[in-house]
Amino acid sequence: MSWKTLAATGLLVSLAAAPVSAQDYPTKPVTVIVPFAAGGPTDVAARIYGEFFSRTLGQQFVVENAAGAGGTTGALRASRATPDGYTIFVHNVAPHVAGPALYPSATYDPVKNFEPIGTLAFAAHYIVVNKNFKANNLKEFIAYAKARPGQVNYGSAGNGGISHLVPEMFKTATGLFMVHIPYRGSAPAFTDLMAGQVQFMAESIPQAAAYHKQGKVRAIAVTSRTRNPALPETPTVIESGLKDFEVVGFYGFLAPANLPKDIAARLSDAFRQVLTSPEIQGRMTSQGADPAFLGHEDFAKFLAAEAPKWAQAVVKSGAKLD
Repeated sequence: MSWKTLAATGLLVSLAAAPVSAQDYPTKPVTVIVPFAAGGPTDVAARIYGEFFSRTLGQQFVVENAAGAGGTTGALRASRATPDGYTIFVHNVAPHVAGPALYPSATYDPVKNFEPIGTLAFAAHYIVVNKNFKANNLKEFIAYAKARPGQVNYGSAGNGGISHLVPEMFKTATGLFMVHIPYRGSAPAFTDLMAGQVQFMAESIPQAAAYHKQGKVRAIAVTSRTRNPALPETPTVIESGLKDFEVVGFYGFLAPANLPKDIAARLSDAFRQVLTSPEIQGRMTSQGADPAFLGHEDFAKFLAAEAPKWAQAVVKSGAKLD
């Protein structure tokens, strides 16, 4: 079952089962831990949603950035918080399903130490190349790289992040041998991509689409199952010949384990209400994300299915940061 089917089912279930208790929650501001630096996609998503949660629940949702160690620093802090609904955690692939595989000494369990609340959105990546690269589409890129093993470099925002792991999954699917060049953030990676020091990247839609429209790079495929409105002319990886290649990141909210069920239900229902807003759908779509709701149970199932896929990508990449 795809995440889109789960999302549609989860929304119907939530509408039929709105919480009937914990009506006084929240009575004070709620801390939203973002395990990455300010200004990144996860931080932007958290601030957009926090604004709407404040309106819906009548208390401020205050974002605090706790960056470090691929998101695991913030995850550890969130896992140790009191499970009373006043600390929640915004996460994505890195700290929850890739982090434990990448950081073997991580001292939190992504399943046992957290309570899934709901998803915010799903987000694909564009595969982009240097504007002068001698390939006009993904098929030509694969043929070029296959004929030159080890001669094509790809940049990422750092070891173990999604911009590293998506190309690793692509390498596995195609059998290509390309060299990974990690950077400290996507900005310097893009600088070298534009200069031709690296030839290939997989990056989040807003930034990749903006550089494509400016003529600084070329987007040759998107990793979602369907095309993205940001660049509707750009085909999917599946359309380009790699059957069933769908790699989509996600944003979601978790709380520390043992959160009272009535508070978890109230938070989850607030997420559902927020996601019905045309305004927030428009703002998230403008960020290249696909806003969609998965409630507690479906979100838990989704995470359980995602974890092995990303763990396998970490293992195949050979990345180890401990």
